[in-house]
Amino acid sequence: MAVTDSALLNERENGPERFRAGLWRENPILVQALGMCPVLAVSNTAINALTMSLATASVLLASAIVISTLRGIIPPQVRLACFVLVIATFVTLTDMLIEAFALDLHRALGAFLPLIVVNCMILSRIEIMASRQPLPVAALDALGMGSGFMIGLITLGSLRELLGRGTLFDTRVMPENFEPWQVMQLPGGGFFTLAALVIAFYLLDRRMRRREVAA
Repeated sequence: MAVTDSALLNERENGPERFRAGLWRENPILVQALGMCPVLAVSNTAINALTMSLATASVLLASAIVISTLRGIIPPQVRLACFVLVIATFVTLTDMLIEAFALDLHRALGAFLPLIVVNCMILSRIEIMASRQPLPVAALDALGMGSGFMIGLITLGSLRELLGRGTLFDTRVMPENFEPWQVMQLPGGGFFTLAALVIAFYLLDRRMRRREVAA
């Protein structure tokens, strides 16, 4: 029943609506809470968050394009294996590119780059959308989800770096007498900041919905 309802929902929505859903209504970090392991692990600085979010969004978009294009010829019995193979291929390419052009970033992200293969956000969008929808809808859905993931992760990383180091993208922005909150660079600071963002997002979304109802 859940699959049927999801399919019916997707049929009623076009590509632009799926893109907007990923940015707000179905934001993978602030609403669906997907991929929390890399989100909390690499968001201690804005540059780490930007790199991880770009890598994840690129893998999601490329995989969605390939799977949507080949969905008619992939046997149902091996669809999951095919999905993982396609995702792993793009993750490997992304990992090699980052290692070649930004070795320090590659070392900072560590094992979380290869672990994009098992990111539940990517697997869920491939299964729910890319394997069932035409290329334009699948691509816009992946682009929206990737952009929503990027917005959430960069916001989290920027706040943690700003309060934990007094810098933003390694540029000093806080006064010299600012005392960094060391807890923001620790896992506890990541949980606290994420919780604050989720609460703020929920309150803002509820306020917007009330305005829509009133209008």
